[in-house]
Amino acid sequence: MPEAADRRSWAEWLDGHSGRIMVLPAVIVLLCFAIFPLIISAYLALSRFALASGGFTLKFIGLLNFRKLLVGSQQYHLLGKFGTFGFVQSALLALIAAGLFFLLARYLQHGRPTIAGVVGRLLATAMAMGLAVLALATMAPGGVPGTVVNTLLYVFVGVSVQFALGLGLALLCGQPIRGRNFFRVLFFIPLMVTPVGIAYTFRMLADMQKGPFAPLVRAFGISEWSWATEAWSARLMVLVGDTWQWTPFMFIVLLAAIENQPRDQVEAARLDGANGFQIFRDITWPAIAPIAATVVLIRLIEAFKIIDLPNVLTGGGPGLATESMTLHSFISWRTQDLGGSAAIGYMLLFISTIVCVSFFNFVVRPARRFEA
Repeated sequence: MPEAADRRSWAEWLDGHSGRIMVLPAVIVLLCFAIFPLIISAYLALSRFALASGGFTLKFIGLLNFRKLLVGSQQYHLLGKFGTFGFVQSALLALIAAGLFFLLARYLQHGRPTIAGVVGRLLATAMAMGLAVLALATMAPGGVPGTVVNTLLYVFVGVSVQFALGLGLALLCGQPIRGRNFFRVLFFIPLMVTPVGIAYTFRMLADMQKGPFAPLVRAFGISEWSWATEAWSARLMVLVGDTWQWTPFMFIVLLAAIENQPRDQVEAARLDGANGFQIFRDITWPAIAPIAATVVLIRLIEAFKIIDLPNVLTGGGPGLATESMTLHSFISWRTQDLGGSAAIGYMLLFISTIVCVSFFNFVVRPARRFEA
């Protein structure tokens, strides 16, 4: 009888904890492959790695790796060189400051301020102002953008263009036009190509000496120019390659959202004489806004990790014109500066977390409330 009672209690315990037991393997995998490396890399970011006889040594040096990046020998690489602020830069900075102050004041007056909300918004505002000053100062005359500004350029400019193109193509293919299934497949193809393959493809296409467009360029009398030697043309080429690859991702998700919008409302609006813009503004956009905000958030997270295109297409050059923070971290790792590489990774993690959390709070969450 005691054995039967023990079996019943054991079975009851298993039944009561079955949920936790089923989740336990996933938690163990998460700890092994995500959280544990995060902790190890945090210790590495605070240490100096050196090869030694029979292995390596790790010496704890505190925040010296971060100090080297922000005010030391790696400052030019990470932050770039500051130029001279002119009227345009000052006006843009004043405009950005006014916008951030307006958002903060509106939250304090009309929102439901909490301590966490105020602290989070102050942190996001301070970081946004710091990044704006950094971008404007390094893009001013005499300045040189570093890897932080290059990464922000890929993230904000690249994702904005990809969203605009993806939305336009989705609206086009959502219409009853002939051959739209063919265009759907055609637009989806770049998403199935690896980033390295796209980088090598664009490297061949953009070859001004032997590429397929070389005769066309020479026909306009341009024979000595190369996009790879100019900083902004090289950045533009990376943005074009990234846009070509990721626009289909925006397109396929937004197209699914558009096709799931309430058709009866669209037909009723058309019968009432509404034009295409009015239908998009009043019916389509409110229906797809939550999905659009979510897909942009996913793309923002992915864009912060760009490394394949600038590494293969330009090698980060000319100089460091196209180098992203991820490529900067990879170069430091390749030169056995593992502590510096981990420190860059953590700075990227900090910036991307603040940006993505702010985007979620200011865009994704209001869009979901708007849908409800």
